[in-house]
Amino acid sequence: MTAALSRLNFRDLGGLPAADGRFVRHGAIYRSEGPASFFEEHRAELAELDIRLICDLRAEVERAAAPNDWSPSGRVLNMEISNDLRVAANEGWAALRHDPSEAGAIGAMTTNYGAMPGALQPHVGALIQAIVDGEIPALIHCTAGKDRTGVLIGLLLALLGVAQQDIVGDYLRSDIFAKNLRLGGSISHAFEETFGFTPSEATIDAMIGVYPAYLAAAFASVRQGWGNVENYFTDAGVNAAQRQRFRDCLLTDKLK
Repeated sequence: MTAALSRLNFRDLGGLPAADGRFVRHGAIYRSEGPASFFEEHRAELAELDIRLICDLRAEVERAAAPNDWSPSGRVLNMEISNDLRVAANEGWAALRHDPSEAGAIGAMTTNYGAMPGALQPHVGALIQAIVDGEIPALIHCTAGKDRTGVLIGLLLALLGVAQQDIVGDYLRSDIFAKNLRLGGSISHAFEETFGFTPSEATIDAMIGVYPAYLAAAFASVRQGWGNVENYFTDAGVNAAQRQRFRDCLLTDKLK
């Protein structure tokens, strides 16, 4: 059903186990790279999924370049998260131009990941409310589907009670984005157009890859700022009853 989409950084999160013995429900929540990657075969498969909610984490400039015009019925929830090196307003852009080494790229990415929970927090309450109100299937995406999407998905899975090792395991599956870029060629040219310089291969790998240390920086930020994930969502206005409804909406007793 999703043969073409599965060749992108797209997947159903169904089947992941939660701490209470339940599993993430299949066909309820998807993660993906952005609509710039969607061709007719992808759009046809997305239409079959009947996506009700599209959670777009991209900045306005990214949305303008590749709008969400593929779904006639799905409601779009724009979160406007600029913690991405493709967004010129992001501080990591300047830091990377100052130090375009592999270490500089890793530092910029780690800093961005650490800032993402704070940037996401004003929006997560609306997303969770939409899900518990029945706006599923939901699709969460940014441009690559690995950084901003990776952090938000990680936080949501943690709230569902999915173990950290399984959260990291899912995150690492987004290495398909880098593999597809490599297969497509001309990465250096694309970076030259975006950043104004041609990075080394090691620098490019650090920017397009998925590193466990990146995601760890996001969760470290949550622990430092809020103590744990439950407190993070509580501070976002998601009360205990909403959190339980969220779990009941997305978790199932039977793995299908």
